[in-house]
Amino acid sequence: MKFTAEHLGLPAQDPTRLKDWYVTVLGAELVFENGQTPPAYFVRLSDGLILEIYQAESSLKETGTNSLAGWRHLALQVESIEQGREELEKKGVKFTETVKPAGGGGRVLYFTDAEQNLLHLVERPKDSIFLR
Repeated sequence: MKFTAEHLGLPAQDPTRLKDWYVTVLGAELVFENGQTPPAYFVRLSDGLILEIYQAESSLKETGTNSLAGWRHLALQVESIEQGREELEKKGVKFTETVKPAGGGGRVLYFTDAEQNLLHLVERPKDSIFLR
């Protein structure tokens, strides 16, 4: 049996606003919307990962805390952290931390989306097993 990731669920306080952030800031492609209230969307990132964005029932102020139990961040691999940061800053993303060493080698830079969900850019060395 082969298990392949299809999509990652992302409950949102405002699904439409969060969908728009992923489309505008990360260049995600809207591939499905349910046309209902509350709305639900599937957006595809450039590497093929699909996020399902749907209405949350509640939220935690600790959502952006990387040590909170559960799925905690979305890592976006880039060739250059500096270029990635520059492009995202032009689209309004604020970076509040410095570049840090990445587990498994390389460097990471954290930021949040429109609802304070944690993401990070990750730059890997040329010989990394993580390169895609």
